[in-house]
Formats: sequence, structure tokens, C-alpha cells
Amino acid sequence: MHDIHIPERILTNCSQTVGGAAWLDQLPKAITDLKQRWALTLSSPFEEEASCSWVAPCVRQDGTPAVLKFGLPHMEAANEIDGLLFWDGDPTVFVLEADFELNAILLECCEPGTTLRGQPENEQDQVIAKLLRRLWRGLPDTHPFRPLSEMIAAWIKESVENADCWPDAGLAKEGLRIFEALQNDTPCDVLLATDLHAGNVLRAEREPWLVIDPKPFYGDPAYDATQHLLNCKERLRSKPITTINRFADLLGVDSERIRLWTFARLASALGEDRYESQDLARRLISS
Repeated sequence: MHDIHIPERILTNCSQTVGGAAWLDQLPKAITDLKQRWALTLSSPFEEEASCSWVAPCVRQDGTPAVLKFGLPHMEAANEIDGLLFWDGDPTVFVLEADFELNAILLECCEPGTTLRGQPENEQDQVIAKLLRRLWRGLPDTHPFRPLSEMIAAWIKESVENADCWPDAGLAKEGLRIFEALQNDTPCDVLLATDLHAGNVLRAEREPWLVIDPKPFYGDPAYDATQHLLNCKERLRSKPITTINRFADLLGVDSERIRLWTFARLASALGEDRYESQDLARRLISS
């Protein structure tokens, strides 16, 4: 019997697939085992931001606060631990312990740990731009990371397989065409976070802000602007080009490539918000 609480949101999100259900089934035992192996005193898991991972504050045997994370294994996040080890706290949270087999990590605890979401979006732009420019680095000859084209190819395949869900098939096909063109014409390859938005940036003591939850791939830095922009939908709707140009200037990246990557993601998006996404995509080509 394992007295481990699994938040309802994680149970709902992760039980949709056979793999997710299997992961949930073994999760309480895995948490209990690592709690003993790493000599941790656990508190209740976070419920607000975590959607596909079990994350909880804890204390190590020497009294050091930390955060224990078990991530649902999936394609996009397969190299999260590798990425955090590569960046080594600059500007990410430090890895204190890692178990690759369990996809579990013990992380530096950020204090006070509030997310960047609470700040005005103009300030978010500045913080995230500075963090991304620090994250973008060339890679050594030997490394574990995959090209961005691998993730894009998986998205294209999924979108095509669910073509009957496209609200506007012509718009979706144009998005897929642009995806193909962009991934075949990359100006430079750097390691990307791919999922950096205000919810994945925490206020800390060691630095004002630290990055958590990267999903590293290497490729075009312009792509890395999209996740933050997609979390600023009201600005994209009201002032799409102004919003993109401002962020591009802060990043020092070609604004047209950012616009095209953002359009491609919105135009070919699936899910419950696909109608809104395609509407935003139209705004990007009509402005």
C-alpha cells in the first residue's frame, strides 16, 4: 500500500492512453522507492501547473529543500534530463539527482518559486527573451539531442492522420507546407527549449528567474519564440505583427521566420481550441 496522492488533473490527462495509464499504475511505487533511495521527506504534490508530471516539494536528509519530479514519458520531453544537465543551472534549475530509467529528477528548489505568469506580458517578453538567448548554444560533436525536424515530422503526421478534424483544410495544409519549408531551411542549429513560456519560468534566489521543464531539440532559434507567443493570444489577436516584431527585436531573430513558425503551428493545430487557433492563424496572414 502506497500513501501517495496523485492530483486529479494528472490522473485525467495521463489516463487517456495505454502508455499513460501504465505509467500512472506504477507511479506510486516509483515515488515510494525514490523517496527511500534518496532519503527524502515529501510534501503534497503541486497541482496548479503540472499537467503530465508528478511534482512535489521535498527535503533532503541534510535539510536542503528540493523538488522531486516524475515525468510522463513522451516524445517531446524525452531529453529533459539531458537538457538540464547540459545547461547545468545556466539559466535552468540544477539537477541534484537523476534516474533516467524512471524519468525522475531531483531538482533545485526555487524560492519563492512563483511563476512569471504574474508579471505583465511586456515584462514577460523581456525576461523570456534574455533566458532564450542564454539557452541557445551550439552542441558538441557527440550529444543525445534530436533535431527539431523530428518533432515537427511527428506533429505533421498526427495532424494529417486527424485531417477530418481540421476546421479549414486549406489553411491547415498551408501550415503543414510552411512547416516543411522552414525545417528544410534552417539558418543555424542551436539547442532549443521548445516549451519556454511564463509558466515554466520561476522566481528564485540564485538568479531572478530560472527555467524549468525544457523539451530540448536542436534547430532554428526562431522556432523557440512560438511557445511564449502562443501564451499571449489576446495580443496576437489584437496586434499580431506588432507583438511578433517586438519579441523578435528582443531576441535578435528574424521576425518573418517567427511569424511563419507561429502561423504553421496555429493553422495545423488539433485539439479543442483548433477553431480559435485557425482564427489566429488567419490574423497572421491578413495583417
